[in-house]
Formats: sequence, structure tokens, C-alpha cells
Amino acid sequence: RDPREVMEYDVLVVGAGPSGLSAAIRLKQLANEAGQELSVCVVEKGSEVGAHLLSGAVFEPHALDELIPDWKEKGAPLTTPAREDRFLFLTETKALKSPFAPPQMHNHGNYIISLGNLARWMAGQAEELGVEIYPGFAAAEVLYDDSGAVKGIATGDMGIGKDGEKTANYTPGMELHAKQTIFAEGCRGSLTKTLFERFDLRRDADPQTYGIGIKELWEVDPAKSQPGLIVHTIGWPMDPKTYGGSWLYHMEGNLVSVGFVVGLDYENPHLSPFEEFQRYKTHPAIRPTFEGGRRIAYGARALSEGGFQSIPKLTFPGGVIVGDAAGFLNVPKIKGNHTAMKSGMLAAEAVHELLSAEAPAREAVAYPEKLKASWVWSELHAVRNIRPGFQKGLWAGLANAAYETATKGKSPWTLHHRHGDHETLKKA
Repeated sequence: RDPREVMEYDVLVVGAGPSGLSAAIRLKQLANEAGQELSVCVVEKGSEVGAHLLSGAVFEPHALDELIPDWKEKGAPLTTPAREDRFLFLTETKALKSPFAPPQMHNHGNYIISLGNLARWMAGQAEELGVEIYPGFAAAEVLYDDSGAVKGIATGDMGIGKDGEKTANYTPGMELHAKQTIFAEGCRGSLTKTLFERFDLRRDADPQTYGIGIKELWEVDPAKSQPGLIVHTIGWPMDPKTYGGSWLYHMEGNLVSVGFVVGLDYENPHLSPFEEFQRYKTHPAIRPTFEGGRRIAYGARALSEGGFQSIPKLTFPGGVIVGDAAGFLNVPKIKGNHTAMKSGMLAAEAVHELLSAEAPAREAVAYPEKLKASWVWSELHAVRNIRPGFQKGLWAGLANAAYETATKGKSPWTLHHRHGDHETLKKA
């Protein structure tokens, strides 16, 4: 193949989402505090930072408070405080309002945000600290040294025609080498999957289980806009055997983020998560919000729902995995940004310690140790049994969730994910 240009860094971060940017910021904070020169580069496949982050999220600021305590003064785009939580059980024609939302759905102190806007702001904070960020460059392959350790990534070749041949605009990809590479690719990242196989990182973990989240952003009639209102539903249009539910977040500027998540362990081979989402919007309790409005953006995203039991080994020679690539989503909260950010920060601390040593090791083994001593571990451990409890259907799942919530996850047992999602699908 054509020779590729090589650039060298101390640390390379793959993915400019919440975890990757938190890792980059924390690395530069630590290096600056110690008076060290530390080169940090972030590559992002989207055309700009935030381009692949779907708008609309309820954000718990716990990790941001720790990373950038003066974020308010620095203008972080957290401007819509959560004001009211509603939790509805839908039948085909009715919406039964729960007299109380489950504790995990209490959003007092949280914010309804555009995650893309937050990432863009975080990228600005990172660049002020001296991080180099290159959007528009997808990491195409992991590079290894002669000992088998990760030594960086290569970006994809540009200017390849649909026939696979080089065009007049052809430019070979670049090699980015680093002493440590932090993989922050998000759920089912293509490079992360190759790392799982090469280093057998899933050996001691349960199979990962996934959900597909389909999301739309609407501009609604100003009379129907209620900034700060958060609505979650379970029940219709899902049958009791299928795990799924919706969210509806009222943002500022007459915007509403609406979405539907379906667990990919469903049995029915004819079920279409997209069609179920469209049906959901016709419900008498939901439809009025959108009448007279217009959809202005849409997208879909996989999310890791395995939780505590499915977390893989997080380190290997030359690198670490952070964020939803590893699977730190708190499923009952439907939140993973705060845990992803904290995982990036802890990985950064471990990598900084490793690189500051007189004879740096190849594997940042302090990262999982720091994670196990943090609030991320205790938070995910406390809710570990809730998602697997729904393997026996909605009613058994709700009863188990009530028990686990009442006991704060102190059950002497841990429920497991026994098989991959695809194994539950019945024949058509």
C-alpha cells in the first residue's frame, strides 16, 4: 500500500463524545498542574464535534461538576432545568399516570440539553487547554507494534471510487501513533469490536445486550411547549414480552425531543422498532403535542443495556476503553452521559500516572481499580438486576424492579444475561 504520513502524540483519543472529551480535558488538566508537556489528540468521524450526537438528553451534571466546577461561569449549554417528571403506563387508548415516578426517574437537579451543543462546548474547553481535535477523520484500523501492543490508529483513505479504485482526489490515510490510545467510540464501535476479539476482553463478562433508540426532534406549537417537562412511558405499543418505552423532553425554543427504545432481545421477528415508534406518536395522550408541529431532525442509535454484568476488561497493552463503548449506561435512569464522562476522567488519571512513571508500563491497570472505587461502580452495581429482570416479561420485570429499588440493589444475588440478543428471536 502507499506510504502513510505518521504523526506522534503522547495520548490519542478516538471519538469526541462525552467520554472522549472528558478524558482529553482531564489529561491536559493533570499535565498542566504538574507542569508537563503532554500532547493529546482527538479524532472524530463526524464532520464537526457533535455531528453524530442526537439532540435531546436529560443530563445529570455530577461528572461535569467534578471535571469543570465553574461550568456555569464558562457558559456550558445547560439552560433548561428539569421541572416536572411524569411516568405513564399506556394502554391502546388510555394513559395511566403513576402517582409517583420511580426514584431513578427523579430528575430534580438535572438539565434537558442538546448533547451535540454540550460536546461542542467541551471541545472548546479542551482546545483552550491545548488538545488538538480533528473532526472529519474516521479511525479505520488499529495499529499494533511488534510486541502486539496497540500503538495508535490509521484514518481511512480518501478519494476511493465506488468501484474500489483510486480517483483523482485520492489521499492515503494517516497513521496516528501514541503511547496510549483511549477508545471512546460509543456503542458497538468498529475498532472496539476488533479489540474485544484480539485481546479476548469479554471473556469474563456476560454477553452485552442492546437497545435501539429511535429519536426525533420536533418544533411544536408554542402553546404546547412546556420547557423542563419530562415524560416517560411504558406499555403500549409494546406487548408485555417486549422490553421498551419512550421519552418526551420539552426543551427551550419550542423544541421537543421524542424517542422510543426497544430492547433487541425481542422475540417477534415481524416487530419493527421504527413502526412501533410511529404508532406510539398516534396515542391520544401523545399525539396532541405534535399536532401543528414539524419534525426537524431524526436519527437512531444503538445503546448498551447489559450494565454492570456486561462490562468487559477495560485495558490492554497500549490502550483503554471508555464510555458506551464499554457499556456504562444506567438502564433504569436511561442515562449514561455522566457515567461515560467519569469513566473518561478516571482513564485519563490512570494514563497520566502511567506516563509520568520513570519506566512507563504498557497497560493502565489503575483505570479499572479507580473505576471500582468510584461512584460509577456503586451506581451501576445498585441497579444491576433491573434490566435482566425483564427477560421474563413486563410484569415480572416491574415487580423485580420495585424489589431491587426498595432494597437499593442489596440483593445477595446477581441476575445474568445468558445469551446474545439475536438468540431470542423466533422464526418467522
